[in-house]
Amino acid sequence: MRLPASLRKPLGIAIRGIAGTPDASIDSIRAVSGGCINNGARLESGGRSYFLKWNAAAPTGMFVAEADGLTHLRRAASEAGGDRGPRVPRPLALSEDGDGPSWLLMEWLEPTSPEADSDARLGRALALLHDAEAGDDFGWPESNWIGSLPQRNALTDSWGAFWCEQRLLPQLDAARARGFLAGRTLDEVIDRTPTALEGIGPPSLLHGDLWSGNTFVTEGGRPALVDPAVYRGHAEVDLAMTELFGGFGPDLYEAYGELRPIGRGYRAYRRDLYQLYYLLVHVNLFGGAYVPGTEAAAARVLAALG
Repeated sequence: MRLPASLRKPLGIAIRGIAGTPDASIDSIRAVSGGCINNGARLESGGRSYFLKWNAAAPTGMFVAEADGLTHLRRAASEAGGDRGPRVPRPLALSEDGDGPSWLLMEWLEPTSPEADSDARLGRALALLHDAEAGDDFGWPESNWIGSLPQRNALTDSWGAFWCEQRLLPQLDAARARGFLAGRTLDEVIDRTPTALEGIGPPSLLHGDLWSGNTFVTEGGRPALVDPAVYRGHAEVDLAMTELFGGFGPDLYEAYGELRPIGRGYRAYRRDLYQLYYLLVHVNLFGGAYVPGTEAAAARVLAALG
């Protein structure tokens, strides 16, 4: 494949800086999936592999936020116990200077085939990650993105208030601006959320968008995490996202629960309450096909809360 012409010079400068030699050049470029939002490619230079993402329409700050999330996940993964924690690619260089597509260059992690214990290893790694870097407040110092949508992260000491004001309400307002979800069911859920989530804490560092496409198995069988939307919140949010679209087996949750017991309220109503955020995001990204699932999840929350 060929990169956009406006990418070649700044990318070459970045690779020469990383390699520490003025002679470094890109030896090969191969297209790979960058997800449904960005373009992606594997680059080879001097025997070293890189993963490049770029997007001519990326909002300013999106790749800066992703690099920040990767950096914090890497640090927490290291604190989580070396090889027992997840692998996270190191961000190496980025540009959002407006003279061409925004781009992010990171180290390449080689995918391998899943093994019999891959789900269990991911469950344990995720539990260790959630224990590694707690904070005093819910949220994050900066807003970031969930997919291509803004994700607000104003710091607060109340998890219920955070979930209402920084997660459900902005997405519900956006969905209604598009003509969806005009009924009262979501309003009733939001009204009851502060009490339903009262007393939860301390916050954990979350991946924030943990569906099956954002994790894979690497060399040695270690799980890898990519494309984060990080903030500090209730650890069960990551679990809820893994269950929303499937792709994981029961071993993940059993192994996770051995290290971090999963409360009864998760199955009763918190899973649905946390999945509501991601369902609303999908309504806003992809339209009305996700409205019935959103309404059904909201109805289950209200039924469980009585």
